[in-house]
Amino acid sequence: MDFTLTAQQRALCEGIARTCAAFDDDYWLAVDNEVRFPHEFHGAMAECGALGIAMPEEYGGSGLGVTEAALVMHEAARAGGGMSAASAIHINIFGPHPIVVFGTEEQRRRFLPELIDGQVKTCFAVTEPDAGLETTAITTRAEPLPDGSYVAHGRKIWTTTAQEADRVMLLARTTPRAETGKAGGGLSLFYTTLDRSKVEIRRIPKMGRAAVDSNELFIDGLEIPAEDRIGDEGRGFEYILHSLNPERILIGIEAVGVGRNALERAADYARNRRVFGRPIGQNQSIQHPLAECWMELEAAFLMAMQAASLYDRGEPCGHYANAAKYLGAEAGFKACTQAVMTHGGMGYAKEFHVERLMREVMIPRLAPVSPQLILCHIAEKVLGLPKSY
Repeated sequence: MDFTLTAQQRALCEGIARTCAAFDDDYWLAVDNEVRFPHEFHGAMAECGALGIAMPEEYGGSGLGVTEAALVMHEAARAGGGMSAASAIHINIFGPHPIVVFGTEEQRRRFLPELIDGQVKTCFAVTEPDAGLETTAITTRAEPLPDGSYVAHGRKIWTTTAQEADRVMLLARTTPRAETGKAGGGLSLFYTTLDRSKVEIRRIPKMGRAAVDSNELFIDGLEIPAEDRIGDEGRGFEYILHSLNPERILIGIEAVGVGRNALERAADYARNRRVFGRPIGQNQSIQHPLAECWMELEAAFLMAMQAASLYDRGEPCGHYANAAKYLGAEAGFKACTQAVMTHGGMGYAKEFHVERLMREVMIPRLAPVSPQLILCHIAEKVLGLPKSY
């Protein structure tokens, strides 16, 4: 399949790159050191229309597909901001998807424009400490009340941007698991105000991407109006599954963007750093690993474009979306690690930025699904091997 970009897609990439160029290495180092959300970057991306790239035009979006969304996220990650840049806007790209597909017209008009223009920030609360990747085992509950509203209690973890968010996309149990008859039954999806008087938000200190917060949420009596439930009660898990393939495509191509930035820095350093009277890039021990990184990043990019193209055409894409996430994460990690090694001791210094990229590129390897589960998926669903878990 030919993945040559159209003129519109090339113009989109160029426009996003110009917006990102206003935020240099010093900016990203500062927000990382200061543990400060990149509000200026988020605002600039809203102003250029990136936040609504895949949302319908009638609500202020661009009405484009996952292919264009992937190109936006690739440019954002590639420009030097790494996963801090990508994660600052990532939730806007895939998070509202259930509202677009399963929400009512009233909900779309109420919720989407404020996200698209950047007035409101949101977060995605699904993962729980005792459930992990076993989403059907979550225990946070939203108890139905006689008037049709709900009150929620429970605990979430790894909720990104909750420190900044005005609203939360919440997956909670509305029917006890034992009464549902199926693994994903009894879960409902809500998009509602993040009421801090009912939700305690604790920031998680972590290895990288300090600018974009990760959190534990302790929910005690969060009141949710009936009109904030997305779709039918008990079908929330189904709605979440609908968003998995786009998210994996985006995460994979973000990792490619981070890796490409690291590779560019490594190649530039190798051309200019002289030891024993010659540039270190003249040595095959430096050249060959970097050449491998280039090939692997290119292959991962093409896999992501294949997956996105299939999704946008309404064709099955699960195998390719999983592969895009796996290959992007692995190639990005290898490129960032090799960039640090190419810089030698200076790779450990913050002033060269590759250590920051290496710390951040760990995220796509870990989330939203482990590389091991992707390998299991490909083995079982593509190769027809017995299920191993």
